[in-house]
Amino acid sequence: LPSHHHRGSWLHCTTAATAASPSRTTRTSAMSASKRQKTAAGGAAEEGGGASSSTLNAATGKEQDFTHLLPPHWREEVHGWVRDDVPSIDIGGFVVGEKDEEAYLYGKSDGVLAGVPFFDAVFDHLGCTVEWRKQERDVIDASGGKVICAIVRGPARNILLGERTALNTLARASGVASAARAAADVGIAHGWHGHIAGTRKTTPGFRIVEKYALLVGGAATHRLDLSHMVMLKDNHVWSAGSISAAVAKAKVAAGFTSKIEVEARTLEEGFEAAGAGADIVMLDNMAPETLKAAAAELKAAHPHLIVEASGGITFETMHEYFSPHVDVVSRGNLTQGYDVLDFSLKIARASDKAALAKA
Repeated sequence: LPSHHHRGSWLHCTTAATAASPSRTTRTSAMSASKRQKTAAGGAAEEGGGASSSTLNAATGKEQDFTHLLPPHWREEVHGWVRDDVPSIDIGGFVVGEKDEEAYLYGKSDGVLAGVPFFDAVFDHLGCTVEWRKQERDVIDASGGKVICAIVRGPARNILLGERTALNTLARASGVASAARAAADVGIAHGWHGHIAGTRKTTPGFRIVEKYALLVGGAATHRLDLSHMVMLKDNHVWSAGSISAAVAKAKVAAGFTSKIEVEARTLEEGFEAAGAGADIVMLDNMAPETLKAAAAELKAAHPHLIVEASGGITFETMHEYFSPHVDVVSRGNLTQGYDVLDFSLKIARASDKAALAKA
């Protein structure tokens, strides 16, 4: 029967898995394999002055528990993913039955581990337990072969029922975090003061995981959704008639509680946006030197303005936009078109258990 059948059907595994933790997952500390990914971008950008916020994000991220940011309904979303994968009967689960098993989560490619709470929630929903041997934000080094990241315990059918949903989530979250870590490290290497940020180019229904993973990797989320901050882009301006008209109308509704960002394609548009009262000007699709010169002029006239660089910026070119006058470099490809990490979940055989005991 599927996972959304009456909870009584999980009585066996739920009773066995109950623990003091409300999530019923157990974690063991492990020595972190953390190591910074090396960047190909060489040279030094202009010094940004002051402490690097990218450095602070990456350096202190390991001390933060970003699960405290998740909204009350995030577990319901996870339950929905499980339900989507088994809308009817599960014949594979019928084949293996209720036999108690252990399954090893193997990391098989290099990158940053992220998405742990979502992986946990899948198996918690199914009454299984997870013992982590790697911690979120650890760097997985698979150069010497696959690495055991966690052990999942519970009835065989429940482990296999949650397997693909949990792996899909972990692989994607870890892919985003790995890209974010690599990008943040470029900022650190160049001594830049600003933020590397994602965008709203996220997967529908999966935004919370991708935004969470950006934070785990050391990048900024940018706005979370349409209700978070005001961004006026070319379509808003064309429909409203002008940048000034669009900003004026936005201020009526935004009041003093929301920042207003305006997309500018030229220096003149940037000055119009700043003059109209925009808090942030996003210089879009400009060549690096043109953008940095425009940012310097805008900052000279409006010292408290936040300047963002955006549009077609890649991992290879992002360092070209670093400047004391550029505060944010945003990249949609951090959450759109990212590589995923390779994980597998395998029922442990006697030989696997013996190998783990010797390790």
